[in-house]
Formats: sequence, C-alpha cells, structure tokens
Amino acid sequence: MSYTGPEFDPPQQRRFRRAPLAVGLAALVPGALLGWVVYEGVGRPGGDDAGQASAATPKSAPASPDDAKAPVPTPSGSLAGKVILIDPGHNPGNFQHTSEINQKVNIGTNWKECDTTGTSTNAGYSEARFTLDVAHRLRALLEKQGATVKMTHDGDRPAWGPCVDKRAAIGNDAHADAAISIHADGAPEGDRGFHVILPATVHSGAADTRPIVGPSRTLGERVEKDFAKVTGSAPSNYVGNGTGLDVRKDLGGLNLSTVPKVFIECGNMRDSKDAALLTSGAWRQKAAQGISDGLADFLGN
Repeated sequence: MSYTGPEFDPPQQRRFRRAPLAVGLAALVPGALLGWVVYEGVGRPGGDDAGQASAATPKSAPASPDDAKAPVPTPSGSLAGKVILIDPGHNPGNFQHTSEINQKVNIGTNWKECDTTGTSTNAGYSEARFTLDVAHRLRALLEKQGATVKMTHDGDRPAWGPCVDKRAAIGNDAHADAAISIHADGAPEGDRGFHVILPATVHSGAADTRPIVGPSRTLGERVEKDFAKVTGSAPSNYVGNGTGLDVRKDLGGLNLSTVPKVFIECGNMRDSKDAALLTSGAWRQKAAQGISDGLADFLGN
C-alpha cells in the first residue's frame, strides 16, 4: 500500500557549499529512519489495524466451487437415523371414486375392499381431512427430531387410495422402524374417547404378523400412554374395556405389515363432545404431539 508523505516545495536551482550539504544530509537521515520506525509501530493507514491480512495472519482463501458440493450434515436429534411411516387414513377424494375403492384386495385372512370413504362429523368435517391434517403436524414434529418420515399419501396421488395392501407395502419397502395409521371413529353419540388398534397373530396367505405382534404391542402401549397424557383425552368407553387398546385381525394395513405398526382412532367424530376436539386445530396439534411422543418412547429415546 502506498504512503503519501509530507508535501515539499519543488527543488530550487541553488548552489550549496559541500560542508552544509553534508551536515544537512547527516541530520535528515536519522530523522527519516525515526519516522519510518514510528510509522511501522503505530500502524500504516489501511494496514493490519484496519482489517487487512498481515504475513502472520494470512487471508482466508476464496471459496472454492467445490465447497458447494460438500455433503449436507446428517440431521441430529433424538430420532436421527430412524424411519417412520405415517399412514393418513382414507383419502379426501375416495367418495368420488367408489368403484375403484370397492375393488377387493387380499388381506391375508380374506378379501376386503381396497379402501373406504371414512366417516365425518355431523357438520361434514371428514375423517380424511382430519387424518391428513394430523399427519402433516406429526411429520413436522418427527422431522424436527431428525427422523426420516414416509407417507402413504400426501395429496400427490390420484384422487383416491392407495389400497390397504399398498399402504402396508409402503412401510415394508421403507424398512420403517415404526408405522402408524391415523383414523377417527364413526360410532354412535355418547361413545367417546380414543383407542389404539394392535395386530392380532395372523399367519395366512401373504400375512404373517408373528414377528411384529410383540413390538407392535409395545408401540401401541407407548402411543396410548402419551396420547392420553398430552391431549387429556380418556381411553375409549366403548372399545378396549378402558385400556385404550384393541386387537384386530381384519385390517389389511396390520395383517400385511412386516414392521411394527398400529392404528389410532383419535376420537369419535359422531359424538358432539369428541367432534368439538377433533375439529380444533389446537387439539389436533396436541394429538400429533402425543403420537410423536409415543413413537419416540418406543424407539428408545
């Protein structure tokens, strides 16, 4: 960096005797040297003290184009490395595709409809809308903890399905550490509360639940406990004898699963008191949190 020194008058054409010139030079040199020492010690304008790199502190190298190719860090959190399948029950478009969802598929114990339309509140809030909303909230909570989340559908499919056998296959193919299918019930008024459905022991045709019955029960127990704790909802008064747990062998989503899996009926849409909860966004967030906590407990965190 250049340094602008004091201004001098332009040299004059004058004669000097040798002796005075020698004396002047002798006096000027030490002064110049002293000025240079002070200048270096105090700091050059725009030098190191102004944020410029010195020999002792080299400048950072400019970013290389390869820096953009650096691997993205692995997500950290209590569920890092875990794969979780979320199955939002039914599909908002099923009611417009009754012929497609009525086709039969093999669920191991027998043949059953591909899917159903699901239920709704008396005011018309559908189970399919409810399950997809809770699924989105649940996915956000799980991904925040580092989990990899797979969905059986997310509005990116044709307007119906998938069939129950395909829903099970999606979790199997993902080698999910846990899977949960989200539902709401359509029982008579006065039937209230939630319950978790566990797979029965089934060994028939393409179905063999024997390896997952034990871990699925543990998963269901954890979800039941945390769901009740977070939402404040009571276990069902019409299914499960007050335990909040029910075992079934007629659900293809459970029969065909090879990974630990449960269903949760979050409440009864046909009961006015339960419906008031299910249609509340604040309560649905609690429902998602309760399910998330249960999954995290099951996965050992």
